[in-house]
Amino acid sequence: MTSILTYLVAILLYILIGWYFWRNTWNSQPSVDGEPGFVNLNWMHYMMLAPLALHAVTLYQSMFIGAGLSFGLGSAISAIVWLTAFIYWFSGFFNRLQGLQTLVAPIAAAAAIALVLPLVFPSVRPLENTELPAFRAHMLVAMMAYSLLTIAALHALLMIVVERHLHHPAAHSVLTNLPPLLAMEKLLFRIIWAGFILLTLTLLSGVVFSKEVFGQPLTFSHKTLFGFISWGVFAALLTGRQLYGWRGRIAIRWTLTGFVTLLLAYIGSKFVLEIVLNR
Repeated sequence: MTSILTYLVAILLYILIGWYFWRNTWNSQPSVDGEPGFVNLNWMHYMMLAPLALHAVTLYQSMFIGAGLSFGLGSAISAIVWLTAFIYWFSGFFNRLQGLQTLVAPIAAAAAIALVLPLVFPSVRPLENTELPAFRAHMLVAMMAYSLLTIAALHALLMIVVERHLHHPAAHSVLTNLPPLLAMEKLLFRIIWAGFILLTLTLLSGVVFSKEVFGQPLTFSHKTLFGFISWGVFAALLTGRQLYGWRGRIAIRWTLTGFVTLLLAYIGSKFVLEIVLNR
């Protein structure tokens, strides 16, 4: 079993790094030429790898207990948050995303909380058919889709804050250090496109390989229903963007609606089955 010290060190590092990013982002000032001024946090960015690695260790040992794969509600949320944090951390190496380091703080805070969820909500029973390659591919693609669309939802929330700042200027420099709203919007749709492609592959693998992956033909369940509704919401958003130029608040509302529906599809189903119905 993973020692309690591993959990404590990982949580402490998440909190310290999140606090440091938050403090320095809020205290950074625009440069004299009017361009956003970014704090040099490269060394702290590399430090983020330490809690991510410790988090991965705790995940591995909570999921692989004995034979099979234990993937209950706590492990599922923890894995999605970890992958979200990892993708966001990795994307930070690209210069065009420098101004978005504001989100490191809330992501680090979420990861610190998610880290202990497998202890609070342990897996009831191991999953079946985890030895099948199709099942493993399905799970990996699904987790990546969830993570990218989580980042898209966080990005949309940040855009709401920026838009309000344009109408009601605040003193905090964190918002002046962000990229222009139009650039953030373009990045939002790039993230949504990537997440939508992975979500499509997730649903297709669930349909095409249902017999092999799940050991039974595709059944119409709560998870399936909300999964396809979420896919439809994101498909409508991307179609509206291409045909009608949807942007701004319309794009943000559709993004958040699709994300909430996606949460209901998998996390909601697990919560009802494992916590409410205890099975």
